[in-house]
Amino acid sequence: MSARVLLLEDDPAIARTVAYALEREGLAIVHSLLLRDARAQLRGTHFDLLVLDVGLPDGNGLDLLRELRQGRHTTPVLMLSAQGEEIDRVVGLELGADDYLPKPFSPRELAARVKALLRRAAAPVTAAPPPARTGPGAFHDDTAGQRMYLSGQPLALTRREYRLLACLVAGAGRIHTRDALLAAAWGDDTESTDRTVDTHIKTLRAKLREADPSREFITTHRGMGYCLETD
Repeated sequence: MSARVLLLEDDPAIARTVAYALEREGLAIVHSLLLRDARAQLRGTHFDLLVLDVGLPDGNGLDLLRELRQGRHTTPVLMLSAQGEEIDRVVGLELGADDYLPKPFSPRELAARVKALLRRAAAPVTAAPPPARTGPGAFHDDTAGQRMYLSGQPLALTRREYRLLACLVAGAGRIHTRDALLAAAWGDDTESTDRTVDTHIKTLRAKLREADPSREFITTHRGMGYCLETD
């Protein structure tokens, strides 16, 4: 069965371009012009991935993203926006977007990013073996499934959050510079900045605190970087 994608985009020309590019990859596309229509679709239909525009006639795609993440929905989300400012991208990622593509964009790049998100979401969940201890908590990195476990429980992480935490776990007890974390989680994405790392670390801390309120796992070393503590 084809993966089902909800496309929330109020510009008909852009919507047609996106739908055509994704349908060529064998995906089933459901298009909503308005925020209220997308909410109605989500109430009655399961989607494997969401492509959400930011600026809409009846609201903001970021509002829908916030609602989904607050409701603990982990469906992958790719945000689209004509707003190229860093703050818009940071807000979307902080709210839990898995990827962000500014307009104008290449339909081929969009399709490639969508397929990458779907591959990660479809990776099988494997049982976590006895994890290595890192103080009171216990992390296990399922590298094949790109999932992280804390005390045997899977963490609901976005792709970038997983990569950041995997880097910190692999080098637990060491200080990682922001540049090193950028390279680990974003690779050659030159649009990402130190602020992007800080934003994701903030979100990671909140998720780890929710999973284990007994301690703070990630510490800040001013002027140096971040460290996953082992004590």
